[in-house]
Amino acid sequence: MNHIVTVQDSVTAFAGFMEPTAAELDAIELESPLILAEVELLHAQIITLDRTPNELDKRRIRRARNRVLGARRDLVNRAADAAGGAA
Repeated sequence: MNHIVTVQDSVTAFAGFMEPTAAELDAIELESPLILAEVELLHAQIITLDRTPNELDKRRIRRARNRVLGARRDLVNRAADAAGGAA
């Protein structure tokens, strides 16, 4: 009979190094409006997978796409401002 042994100590020994750094958390926070806009677009697209999109669905998708584009624009502009350039 073979015993199953866990390797918990070797897995969690480096857990402190696997946590995101403060810079990575700041980057995630900076990108969160874009992430949320993309999730909203995906949700609007998922709603229409099993049916023909009606006018309301088309408007919802169009607004969600515009929010994604706006969030991308804002993110690029913030990055350009931080780098000292203009986008």
